[in-house]
Parts: sequence; C-alpha cells; structure tokens
Amino acid sequence: WLNSPLPPPEHEKPHAIASGTGKKLRKPRTIYSSLQLQALNQRFQQTQYLALPERAELAAQLGLTQTQVKIWFQNKRSKYKKIMKQG
Repeated sequence: WLNSPLPPPEHEKPHAIASGTGKKLRKPRTIYSSLQLQALNQRFQQTQYLALPERAELAAQLGLTQTQVKIWFQNKRSKYKKIMKQG
C-alpha cells in the first residue's frame, strides 16, 4: 500500500497510543496463520528458548520477522508459566 494513492487498510495502520506528553505509533497486532502457529507451538514443545540462528531460521521459514518470533516465544513462556503456577 506504500505506493498506492489509497490509504492503507485499517488493519495495517499503526495505532496511536497516548503516552504522557506525546503520542507513539504502535504496529497493529500480528495475526498468525494456523500454519505459523502450528510450527511455533511445535518448536516450543521442543525448546522454550531459541538461539539467535534458530530464531532467524524459523522466522525465515514462516515468513515472520525475528522480532515477531522472539515476542511470540516470550508471550508463550509467560502464558506457560502462568498455567503451571495455577496447577
């Protein structure tokens, strides 16, 4: 949409969030495909932590950024620990 005269679709627009004095732009929430989620969950079952080369390889395979993979694993570990804490 960058070269298009039309505005970007609503789901691709950065969202403004209030932060004290000014406003910061935040990327919209990533929507993972079922194939991506399946691969991420499968890798998480093997290991909860990825080394940088593993993260780069997985991101390339799934068409995601390394940051998206890193954040997904962080969130998954947090959710896993929360579930384990509950019993």
